[in-house]
Amino acid sequence: MADGRPPERIAFEEEVLSLADDVWRVARRLARDTTEAEDLVQETYARAIRSWKSYESGTNLRAWILRILHNLAIDQARKRQRSPEPEPMDEGDYYLYNRLEASGADDIDRLLDRLSQGPLLDALAALPQNFKEVVVLVDLGDFSYQEAASILEIPIGTVMSRLHRGRRALKKALADGSVAA
Repeated sequence: MADGRPPERIAFEEEVLSLADDVWRVARRLARDTTEAEDLVQETYARAIRSWKSYESGTNLRAWILRILHNLAIDQARKRQRSPEPEPMDEGDYYLYNRLEASGADDIDRLLDRLSQGPLLDALAALPQNFKEVVVLVDLGDFSYQEAASILEIPIGTVMSRLHRGRRALKKALADGSVAA
């Protein structure tokens, strides 16, 4: 206890930090961009370490910390809904586009393809929040149905139903996007 922290807290912090890859992977899928995901991860760990005493030793730490992450993502989504629309862009904000405009449509299309996150992530982002959460946890986070149900605090049947509907919506969006292309 040289730095003033009890040994239990140090052990907790080490164990919770070992889950950073899982937390990042789920945050990246719940957030709209990398910066937002980084903020989610940072705030998740700040809250987890602040409330380390509320964690019951012997229970699923991974589910506990991802529940904190999930709650923060919901709070961010609600905050975004309440915030005003962003200001329109100035002419100077279109610098890259204006510069490429002279070089031809093929260059612009290639650049946009490289800068976009891809049709799968676009389709995932378009899913309703309750479907997206389950798809991210089960399909991308490799959680079991039971773990996802625990994290989201919903029945396992609801997890299975939302997962089925979310996958079906993704499949439809991807098929529609392929036909349109």
